[in-house]
Amino acid sequence: MKNLNICIDIDGTITDAYYWLNITNKYFNKNITQDDVTQYYIHEIMGVTLKEYDEFYKQNKFEIHSEQILREDVQIVIKKLSKLHNIYFVTAREKELTMFTHSYLKRNEILYDELFVLGSHYKVDKARELDCNVFIEDNYDNAVQLSNAGFKVLLIDTNYNRKALNDNIVRVYNWKEIYYTINKLLLQSFAV
Repeated sequence: MKNLNICIDIDGTITDAYYWLNITNKYFNKNITQDDVTQYYIHEIMGVTLKEYDEFYKQNKFEIHSEQILREDVQIVIKKLSKLHNIYFVTAREKELTMFTHSYLKRNEILYDELFVLGSHYKVDKARELDCNVFIEDNYDNAVQLSNAGFKVLLIDTNYNRKALNDNIVRVYNWKEIYYTINKLLLQSFAV
């Protein structure tokens, strides 16, 4: 039996948070830098309508997601965590990206028990269904929503999520820190 049910977002969480910047700048003829990315919604950063961004994304989503670079230590940490815990990827990606996402994770040697491609940023119901003990996320709004529903959230630091945190959210800066924090949470749960 495994100890914890760990839910993990994909884009910006296991991957570089600014993976979309080069292709989006090129398409919209912009020169946005990582430092400019102080909010989550890309269309707002680019100064375009949601409709314009959605059209761009529809045409380029496979290229955007195939070029994503993993964050440092992701593979090693998830491999270690998977020995003791259930690993569930829970992503807001569109459902049509399900097989593509399985392939991406396999190609990058990311171990996991199950993948859930929701097509929505609302993750609370899936976290409940999975009896999630800790959720790793980069989207501030998702983190607050999950934490308000009673879930412990590790929010991986980005320029776009530096806002006030509540008691159920812990800001982390890299995957080594995530590993340390999960081990600390596990020890605390045994101490209770």
